Amino acid sequence: MKRREFVGGLAATAGVAACAQQSGDCETDAGVQGQSFKWSCVTSWPPKFPGLGIAVNNLAERIDRASAGRLKIKVYGAGELVPAFEVFDSVSRGVVEMGHDASYYHKGKVDAAQFFTAIPFGLNYLELNGWLYYGGGLELWRELYEPFNLVPFPCGNTGVQMGGWFKKPINSIEDLKGLKMRIPGLGGEVLRRAGGTPVTLPGGEIFTALQTGAIDATEWVGAYNDVSFGLHKAAKYYYYPGWQEPGPGLECIINQDAWNSLPPDLQAIVEISCQAITTDMTAEYVNGNARALQQLLADPDIHILPFPDDVLQLLKSLTQEVVADMVAADPAAAKIGKAYYEYLARAEANSRVTEYAFLRTRKIAGQ
Repeated sequence: MKRREFVGGLAATAGVAACAQQSGDCETDAGVQGQSFKWSCVTSWPPKFPGLGIAVNNLAERIDRASAGRLKIKVYGAGELVPAFEVFDSVSRGVVEMGHDASYYHKGKVDAAQFFTAIPFGLNYLELNGWLYYGGGLELWRELYEPFNLVPFPCGNTGVQMGGWFKKPINSIEDLKGLKMRIPGLGGEVLRRAGGTPVTLPGGEIFTALQTGAIDATEWVGAYNDVSFGLHKAAKYYYYPGWQEPGPGLECIINQDAWNSLPPDLQAIVEISCQAITTDMTAEYVNGNARALQQLLADPDIHILPFPDDVLQLLKSLTQEVVADMVAADPAAAKIGKAYYEYLARAEANSRVTEYAFLRTRKIAGQ
């Protein structure tokens, strides 16, 4: 027996003995902290995929290290244990203890969950984090997931995304009509109302669908992930900004019974680690996107273009219609949507005179 394990065992035994002398039936902190757990975590991402996939592996590693090995988590990429879009159900039913995905994948099952990933033309990643951690958003999220036996945690953010890859240029509203595009969440419904056909595909299937012509366009994340998938080899027109996902947050979801089984110190480690991954992922994407975009800008065959103003104006108008219909049909979405847009109004006023004003000033200054 290793010395540390032997000493730890002595301490736990001594604690139990002391407790027994006092009351005869209590459990010591040492006993609770000596428990160990082995969990499984399923994800919606290809195994060890840059950013999204790496983040969840980093999460498992940090929890392992911070808990001194008392909570070990084995991570499964999309399709290794369950399909990419069955993470929510698998964790809810207790098939596995933990999952990592995006809440807008639950559209049609829990429509209101989309507010916690991304709303077109909505909160950016700084604003979303402000709402979740300090504006009451996380409380609303946990209330929404409680009937599904789930405890959600913010766990990653890619920052503002790109508008997507297109095989043909988008010069006007007419070019959206008949367009088959991989685009999930509310963005997909907005495209539908603009005359396009939204398609939902997991990340691992996007390149083949774009290359074979099964779809005409796709949004995925940003230059960092898009280049790693080789999307620039299947389409040449790359549009910005990512109106559909201005700051999409990822989620770590934990089965409620599994969560309740953890002692308080391990619960704290999980919560703190999820928040750390949110910061770490954003940093990874800022760095990765900058490098990958530089590569794309140097390619004469790639056209990196802004969406025309009239296209963005139409998409924003349709977004307002889509959200209005959703909140009218779902009391949970109405409650969360009210809080979301009230926070957006405050955050936007602040961002206008801070982040936006600074970036505009930096451009004027020629930097």
